[in-house]
Amino acid sequence: MTTVQLEYIVAVDTYRSFVLAAEKCFVTQPTLSMQIQKLEDELGIKLFDRSKLPVVPTEIGVSVVAQARIIIKENARIREIIADQKKEIQGNLKVGIIPTLAPYLLPRILTGFMKKYPKVKLEIWEYPTEQIMQQLKQELLDCGLLATPLHNPHLEEHPLFYESFVVYTAKSNPLYDKKIVKAEELDIKEVWLLNEGHCMRNQVLNICKDKFTMGDNKNLEYNTGSVETLKRMVDLNEGYTILPELSLQDLNTRQLNMVRYFKAPEPVREISLVTHRHFIKQALIEAFKKEILAHIPDKMKAQKNKKVIDILTE
Repeated sequence: MTTVQLEYIVAVDTYRSFVLAAEKCFVTQPTLSMQIQKLEDELGIKLFDRSKLPVVPTEIGVSVVAQARIIIKENARIREIIADQKKEIQGNLKVGIIPTLAPYLLPRILTGFMKKYPKVKLEIWEYPTEQIMQQLKQELLDCGLLATPLHNPHLEEHPLFYESFVVYTAKSNPLYDKKIVKAEELDIKEVWLLNEGHCMRNQVLNICKDKFTMGDNKNLEYNTGSVETLKRMVDLNEGYTILPELSLQDLNTRQLNMVRYFKAPEPVREISLVTHRHFIKQALIEAFKKEILAHIPDKMKAQKNKKVIDILTE
């Protein structure tokens, strides 16, 4: 039994395909299949039911693969211990980040992080929350930057900061004449929303204390996954939207005059660095976390006078 064979069976379990597993392991499919067959012969069992598509592990295969994942993790920890002893930050770091955060946070931190840690290869994917959670559980990602709490026992959350939600309103909307906005003053018929699948949409609905389909309230139903599009819809039309505070950084003077803050306690989204409960690469992830915090305003790091909005609708 070899570590490589264990990596191969974990890959097949993850991707449920011998062809795709071989591709991800950078070997030919016959090579991967032969090594798994050798392992099965040595153990005297079948690890996978090859008659089914997608391929699934057998009953005993489920237990063996679970143990293989633990062995691979512990093997990786040996390298981590050595790197820590040498005070080196190096290796690959695979990060998932939600699209409503990525364009406003990453440009602040990437250049500085890569200059500080030239031996780190950073791989970043923008995914919706559910996809990041799934890939963290499958260990395809090392960490995620997400709105929390996620209410998932398999994941560990490390809160970083609390980002206020603000109202961005057209001049024609009654909210424009207010200095401070109360949640109960929001008219759900006038709000521009992200489409289904974005946790920020659920948070906005929770702020409005209602659930609705945009098509039930407007003649126009516009489905977007972009915060920037929401801004443009308000700029060129009527109504209002709710934005995360970091997205205000590139607004011009006219647009900043369209921003209204909420009455305390302000609704916020808790942004956390999320890992698998038994994560590795601790030193590397900690360095990434420190770089993020170094570029976040101090007022966002405290939870006082703020109300964390759940990402799940009630």
